Amino acid sequence: MSSSVTVQSAKGVRGIGVFTIVAGILMIIAGAVVWFVVSSTLSDEQITVSDDASMMAGQEVAGPFTAYAQADVINQHALEASEGMTYAELDREDPRRDTVMNASFLRASLFTSVVSFGVSALVIGLGVMFVLIGFALVRLGGPKVAAAAAPPGGPAPARTA
Repeated sequence: MSSSVTVQSAKGVRGIGVFTIVAGILMIIAGAVVWFVVSSTLSDEQITVSDDASMMAGQEVAGPFTAYAQADVINQHALEASEGMTYAELDREDPRRDTVMNASFLRASLFTSVVSFGVSALVIGLGVMFVLIGFALVRLGGPKVAAAAAPPGGPAPARTA
């Protein structure tokens, strides 16, 4: 009496794993490139966080926290200039309306860069996760070995890992 051993490959799992690893690497690269481009573009503007900012005063705007700090202080200055009134609250003929409008545009631009940094960080994090999942899938995709049981009274079946 003989026992049989069956080797099965989990079809496609290795391929999906490799694809996931490549996609993860591309996501990490894309996220890093966007982070660098946004940071470099902000640096080229040579913006410095206002000295009266509640945080990061005097620092160059080149990252998400300095961009947020500068947007916040721009809002404070606009509200001081308009005696606490927003653009929508000012009369259409009020000369302060243009100042508040420009402040609003500047804040929106800075907040856009903050969002860009956040999306870049998210994409980098997802890329790392994809790489890890891909490696797990590649490991799972190896051959599966199953040993058939020996008939009663015969030798014990060989165990494989």
